[in-house]
Amino acid sequence: MRRPRILAAALAALAVLLPAAGCGSEAPESAGAEPATVRFGYIADFSGAAVLAAADKQGLWAKHGLEPELKVFTNGPLQIQALGSGDIDFGYIGSGAAWLPASGKAKIIAPNMLGQADRVITYPGSGITSIAGLKGKKVGVPEGTSGDMILELALKEAGLSGKDVQKVNMDPSTVVTAFSGKQIDAAAIWYPLIGTIKKNVPDLVELTKSEDYYPKLSFPSSFVARNELVAENAGTVTKVLKVLQEGNDWVAANLTEAETLTATFLKAPAEQFKGASTVTKVLPTQELKGLVADGSVAGWYKGLADLFVTMGKLPSSPDPATYLTADLYTAAAG
Repeated sequence: MRRPRILAAALAALAVLLPAAGCGSEAPESAGAEPATVRFGYIADFSGAAVLAAADKQGLWAKHGLEPELKVFTNGPLQIQALGSGDIDFGYIGSGAAWLPASGKAKIIAPNMLGQADRVITYPGSGITSIAGLKGKKVGVPEGTSGDMILELALKEAGLSGKDVQKVNMDPSTVVTAFSGKQIDAAAIWYPLIGTIKKNVPDLVELTKSEDYYPKLSFPSSFVARNELVAENAGTVTKVLKVLQEGNDWVAANLTEAETLTATFLKAPAEQFKGASTVTKVLPTQELKGLVADGSVAGWYKGLADLFVTMGKLPSSPDPATYLTADLYTAAAG
């Protein structure tokens, strides 16, 4: 008479275990294991922090068995330097710093948003109506930035070079002051700084903008990793990529909310990020995967490298396959 009781007990235990087994796909990848710590650098702007803000909100780090240590930087080159010294494992750079991975100092593991914020601007009534009109004029520009790149690109298409204008190297905030005070003839700068300039020069003239060159040339920001980490620990890189891809997809589907979320994440006023998504192009992961697979993304970086050669940042334009981990990105995207 004991067999039925034993069988009933076994069935009851099985009934408890089956639901847990059925939920296995929702459990963290490393359930029961200590999360791996990843040291991640970023910049406190929309492009540099929105995906990280989404990852934090969605619990994506824990989902993929990771524990982030986030560190804010003011620019991309400082993060490349920190990667090289081993102070961080991953980071974020704007398109203006893409020459550094192209020169072998880091690997690009993922394209991020496409920057559409850069402009070459002048004053109303200045008599300058085209890029060709900048010849001999004083142009304020932060050297080595995306503003510098769009200026060089625009000059090249107009049959000019950087030597044909008076390039005045200024940090971004000084460009705002100098243009607002009419101390220069034009500026190569970006939003949201242009929004600040418009408070003093509301009817400024845009001679060219980033979108004018898309899709022939794009200005992607990027997530980067230490060379040694990519070579020795592709598993961790893949987990980080999944976090970034899922975070990117949330941002792409919730642009307005992402602006507010980023402000909260950075403990900044919401107004500071309002409209930030309108000067960036956020592509869903599956679309990016296709663009990686067909070589379009490599073409973006090749175009940037060619431009860096013109600017004197690189001696030659390397094959993007030497610094873009397209295979890892594609595999992580599923």
